[in-house]
Amino acid sequence: MTRFTTLALAALLMMVGCTAKTNKSEEQKAEVGATPVKTTFAELYDYRIVAEYPHSSRSYTQGLQYVDGTMWEGTGQEGRSHLQRISLTTGKVDVVASLPKEEFGEGITLYKDRIYQLTWLSRKAYIYDLEGKHLRTVSYEGEGWGITTDGERLFMSDGTATIRLINPETLATEGSICVMYNGEPLGNINELEWAEGYIWANVYLTDAIVKINPTTGIVEGYVDLPALRTKLNNNPEAEAFNGIAYNKENRHFYVTGKDWNKLFEIEIIE
Repeated sequence: MTRFTTLALAALLMMVGCTAKTNKSEEQKAEVGATPVKTTFAELYDYRIVAEYPHSSRSYTQGLQYVDGTMWEGTGQEGRSHLQRISLTTGKVDVVASLPKEEFGEGITLYKDRIYQLTWLSRKAYIYDLEGKHLRTVSYEGEGWGITTDGERLFMSDGTATIRLINPETLATEGSICVMYNGEPLGNINELEWAEGYIWANVYLTDAIVKINPTTGIVEGYVDLPALRTKLNNNPEAEAFNGIAYNKENRHFYVTGKDWNKLFEIEIIE
C-alpha cells in the first residue's frame, strides 16, 4: 500500500464529502433486500520519468497548461500571482500578466483562444488572450482551485469532492460531479487537466494524481509520486505537489509543485 492510500487519502475521505443527486432507481437499490451498488476500485498505475527540467523555486504553481509547444503556468500567493510562460529547457520565466497584489491566483486553462485564471477567495476569473492581454473579469460562486476544459465545457474544483460544470461565458454552475474513490467521496480535488476523455487531478496534501471519469465521477486510477521530491536539488522552500499538464502529441504528463525547482515529464503506464 502507498502513502497516498493509507494515510493522506484516509484523512481526506473522513474530512469531506459531497451531495450527489439520486434518481428513483438509485433510491430503490438502497431499500432492504435490494442488490447493493457495486463499488469500483481505483487501479494503481506505474510511471517512468522521461525528463527533468529546471523550474523556478519562486513559482508557487497553481496551474499548468501545455499548448502547441508552450508551457503556461498560473501561480499563487498575494503579490506573486502571475500568468506566465516558462521555458522547459532553461526554466526561464516570462510573466505575461499579474494579478492585483491582494489576490491569490489559482488554476488556469485554455478554452478556445482564451486563457482563464481563477482566484482562490476573490471569486473572480481573469480572462486573457494568448498574448496575455486582459480581456475581462468574470465573477463566480465559491472558491476557485482548479479548472480545465474538454473543448466545450469548463470544469472547476473548489477543494471539496465536487467538480462543477461551468458555463464558459458566465461561469455559472450548470451541473456537478461527485468524485468517488473506492466508494467514498474524495476531497481536496485541486489542479485539473483534461486528457483522453478523462479529468486528471492533483489531490491537495498528497503526492498523487487521480484519473476521474467525467460521467460517473469515479476515480478509475491513480499515480503515486512521492519519489519525485527526492530528486529536488537543495530545495527547502518546496511545498505541496501541484501542477499537471498534458502533451497530447506524445501522451506524456508534466508535473511539479509549489516552489519546486524541478518540473518532471512522466509517462503513465496503466
